[in-house]
Amino acid sequence: MSDNPIDGIPSLEDLGDLDGKRVLVRTDWNIPMADGKITDDLRITASLPTLTWLADRGAVITIATHLGRPKGEVVPELSTAPLAARLAELVPGATMLENVRFDPGETANDPATVDRLVEGQDVYVNDAFGASHRAHASIVGPPTRLPSAAGRLLFTEVEVLGGLRTRPRRPFVVALGGSKVSDKLGVIRALADIADALVIGGGMCFTFLAAQGHRIGDSLFEPDFVEACTELLASDTKIHLPTDLVTMSPDGKLFDPAAGGTVRQCGPDVPDGWAGFDIGPETAGTFADVIADAGSVLWNGPMGAFEDPRFEAGTRAVAEAVAETHGFSVIGGGDSNAAIAQFGLRDSIDHASTGGGASLELLEFGDLPGLKALREAADVR
Repeated sequence: MSDNPIDGIPSLEDLGDLDGKRVLVRTDWNIPMADGKITDDLRITASLPTLTWLADRGAVITIATHLGRPKGEVVPELSTAPLAARLAELVPGATMLENVRFDPGETANDPATVDRLVEGQDVYVNDAFGASHRAHASIVGPPTRLPSAAGRLLFTEVEVLGGLRTRPRRPFVVALGGSKVSDKLGVIRALADIADALVIGGGMCFTFLAAQGHRIGDSLFEPDFVEACTELLASDTKIHLPTDLVTMSPDGKLFDPAAGGTVRQCGPDVPDGWAGFDIGPETAGTFADVIADAGSVLWNGPMGAFEDPRFEAGTRAVAEAVAETHGFSVIGGGDSNAAIAQFGLRDSIDHASTGGGASLELLEFGDLPGLKALREAADVR
């Protein structure tokens, strides 16, 4: 494989004449639902360029997607029926299969499950970037049976994220947040070799701060990863960590301001019994300045517990900096996308990735099982 993960992946144009052909399209419509209703259809609308392109060429479309984690059992509240209703509005004539994860053979990549999925189909299109890091039946199976190609969404995701990995506009700044260093250690190491600067907030910052010798109180902490953080801090990459924090007293309750508790700012040392839940204003300003000067910026993970209004300021500051930078801006991960939506900044981002884990794994390893399967599919060109 070349250094660019997009190389060798068939595109829709490689499929030839599709008039009357039956096309199985794997999408990632694992979207937020409440009381059986869709609350955010971003992932559905993101698939429309692929679906309308196929429909305009006379293809007979069948959608396959997962929803939630039913663990191989039929869970009525995770039925794709609401998705099918939305599909009927957007792409009349297209049909949708039931949740592929109702079948235990999906996550096991059972050949019998693959056979059932491709039965009666002529062509396969993978437009599920957010699930392409999974070697599941509906992702890696159909390319072994059918002429296959990447949909518009998947192709764009790989092109953008692969470009960041191999040829970013510099300086390349990576802003990382979220709860745990352990969740992102591999990608931090990979990006430390690529990026010009890393800014690190969220719960993961406390393990880095502990590695620097700071007191972290009762903040999130992974002692088994202090040594790894120490090694990263000793690398040549510039790593920016918080110099001030927003903390809460032991009697406070996260996401429940009415429960009481004291919220105050402190330096990089957290008092005993207290816990940090956001970066402070000095840090937010520093991070924003670093992002403002970026040629390209990748943001994955909030700077704090932004769902609680007492701890949203740091994430808001970084979100606004990413939206306002003159560099090429990319965000990934469900929490970052939720923050961008909450702050009304979605239209100011150059590329909002639909993949969380898939985005990170592509940046870390340079490839995904779903992409490899497409490269190895029957030659349709």
